[in-house]
This record gives sequence, structure tokens and C-alpha cells, in this order.
Amino acid sequence: MTAPKEPDAVKLVVSVFTADERLFPGVLKRLKECFGAIDVLSEPFALDTDYYKDELGGPLVRKLLSFERLISPGDLSSIKLLTNAMEAEFAEEGIRKANIDPGYIALEKLVLGSCKNFSHRVYVAEGVYAEVTLMYERGKGFKTLEWTYPDYAAPDMLSVLNEIRKRLLAARSIGRGS
Repeated sequence: MTAPKEPDAVKLVVSVFTADERLFPGVLKRLKECFGAIDVLSEPFALDTDYYKDELGGPLVRKLLSFERLISPGDLSSIKLLTNAMEAEFAEEGIRKANIDPGYIALEKLVLGSCKNFSHRVYVAEGVYAEVTLMYERGKGFKTLEWTYPDYAAPDMLSVLNEIRKRLLAARSIGRGS
């Protein structure tokens, strides 16, 4: 029998997208207040989807970021609830203007948090589900799965995610952690 043990620390990643790029500085400031220094901040990505058009407008622009401080994967549910509260802070007249979605990179995968259940998501806690969105294959990088969103399969996104994974490796090798 294997004894339970604490999981290895992981790299918190957050996707922020909006139709109003003027919101980015305020959202990034709030994220830094909650999670500390940002170590990777992507260039803006166009997000090509009509799913959020009625709520957020368009065209949508996304930035992906990660933080210096590592976290426990068990923190995903509380972080998701916190980012949901941040979305409410930036809402106008009760309408969300920014989507702020957390996840984490472990050496072997990218996991995203969601408040929506689906067949490939596992309940974590507090109304939050976790989804393995990408798997890491040694020597090949992240690979997509049947349910991977097309924007997470894009070469520019994969490049940023691989850079964040390298930072996780570096942080673990020098002993930084949560």
C-alpha cells in the first residue's frame, strides 16, 4: 500500500481575456496582490470564439501569466473562487467584462479549474472541477487531448506554456516552493 503524501508544488497560471484591453493593468495588479510577482506574461493573443460574445463583446484578447511563487495543486478550488470574485470586481452593472481563469502546470500536465462539470472533469471542492487540458510528453512538449480547447493547442500558447514549465523545473531545482 502506498502512503498518502503531499503533492509536489506546481506553477499557478492564469488566463485573462477581455474585449477591453484597458482592463489588463487593473486585473494584473489585483492578481499580483493575491499571488505575488508575475514571472511570465504573454503577449496578447487573439481569442477566436463566439461563446463569450454576448457577455464580453469582442474581439477578445487574452494574456496568459504565471507567478514566481509555487502553489499546492490542492489550492485550485480556492484560487478559482478568488478569481471569480475578481471578475465581479471588474464587472459593470453586473455584467462580467473580464474572464479570469486559473490553472496550474505540473511537470506532467496543464490543469484548468472550472465551475462547470463535464465528463472529463473531476470535482475538487467548493463547486470547482479540475480538467487535465494538456499532457506533457518527454522530448515532445505538451500534447493535446480530445477535449483540449483549440486556443490551448495553438503554437503560440504552447510556447508560453512550455516556458512556464521550464520555470517550474528551475524553481524546483533551486528549492523554491510554496
